Amino acid sequence: MTARSEPAPAKINLALHVTGRRGDGYHLLDSLVVFTALGDRVSVAPGPLSLTVTGPFAAAVPPGDDNLCLRAARAVGADAQLTLDKQLPPASGIGGGTADAAAVLRALGRVPADPAALGADLPACLLCQPLRMRGVGEIVDPVPLPDLHLVLVNPGVALPTPAVFAALAARDNPPLPASLPRFADAAALTGWLAQTRNDLQPAALALAPAIADCLAALTGAGARLARMSGSGATCLGIFPDAAAARAAAQALARPGWWVRPTVTIPGLSTAAPPG
Repeated sequence: MTARSEPAPAKINLALHVTGRRGDGYHLLDSLVVFTALGDRVSVAPGPLSLTVTGPFAAAVPPGDDNLCLRAARAVGADAQLTLDKQLPPASGIGGGTADAAAVLRALGRVPADPAALGADLPACLLCQPLRMRGVGEIVDPVPLPDLHLVLVNPGVALPTPAVFAALAARDNPPLPASLPRFADAAALTGWLAQTRNDLQPAALALAPAIADCLAALTGAGARLARMSGSGATCLGIFPDAAAARAAAQALARPGWWVRPTVTIPGLSTAAPPG
């Protein structure tokens, strides 16, 4: 094994429709997903198997055998020293441990026989490009999308995904349109997204009212669209360009809030180290 470093980009749900529930309790989704230049970073080196966590959110990462990075390495039989630079807040609806586990697998160059055992989002996080994600996450279809300039805002609230799904009022909602249009530019995509939903947002708002403050602040800072990502509590605002996103991020600074400007990426070749 040679030492290698891999980005674990933040996963953003631009739209997330909950369309049903299987008999085993897993929810069916139809989601438009993108990844950003902002994210965690994983490094692997020859073993024995271990995990070191650095970064501003290191203390929030579970250190035991249940950690998804360690589980990913064990799933492919790898003895590796893992280092995780944790830049993204945990339990925040933007990939988290699943994205980190996918980065471990990419760095090792191996995929387990049952990737879904590491998380329903793992197929999407392995690809790390704009895609439509359906089923419980196992159906992923890459889609061409224009780059979007975003500001991500988290109010400092960890929101466990199971609690949000448990609070859903309706689980059989309409999916996204059968065919997605070709978007000429970011403005066209943003206008189309305004007709879509995040079906988890009302349930998350009931559990964490601070999400409403984030959405209102993004709108007030000039976001063309403000919406929660995934199961929250991170919210995204779409801005016309990088300068507008940077200015909005500066204006949105609040005690206890995590606020970052970023841009979506067409694939991993343009993912930058977190900074």
